[in-house]
Amino acid sequence: MGSGGLLLVALVMALGVVGVLVPLLPGLLLVAGAALVWAAVVGTSYAWVVFTAMLVVLGIGTAAKYVLPARQLAAAGAPRSTLVVGAVAAIVGFFVIPVVGLLIGGVVGVYGAERRRLRDGPAAWRSTWITLRAIGFGVLIELLAGVVAVGIWAAAVLVG
Repeated sequence: MGSGGLLLVALVMALGVVGVLVPLLPGLLLVAGAALVWAAVVGTSYAWVVFTAMLVVLGIGTAAKYVLPARQLAAAGAPRSTLVVGAVAAIVGFFVIPVVGLLIGGVVGVYGAERRRLRDGPAAWRSTWITLRAIGFGVLIELLAGVVAVGIWAAAVLVG
C-alpha cells in the first residue's frame, strides 16, 4: 500500500478513535474497517495477523466496555432499566438539543429513573453519579482499546 493509502487508513482510524468520544461516529467499527481494508490491500499473512490482533483487542475492549460498568452498577443497586431510560432520554436529547443534548438527556433520564425508583432526590443524585461514572469508565475502556489497536497497526506499518 502506498503512502497515500496508509495516510487514508490512518485518518479513518483516528476518526474511529475520536468516534469513541463523539457518539455520531461508529468508533471502533471505523478502526476495524480501516484495518480490514489495509489487510486486504496489503494481502500478506503478516497483515492478516496484525488485523486479527487488532480485532482481538477491539473485541476485548468492546466486551469490557459493557461488562465492567454493568458490574459496578449492579454492585451499586442500579437496575438495567435505569440505563435503558438514560439511553432513550439521551437519544431524544440529541435531537432536541443539538450537540450537548445527548449528554443532558442521558443525565436527566438516569436521574428521572432513579428519582422515581428511590423516591429520594439526594439518593437519586448519588445513584446518577455512580451510573455516570460507570458509563465514563466504559468509554475510557473503549478509548484504550481503540488506541491500543491503532498502536498495533502503526507499529506493524513501521516495522513491516
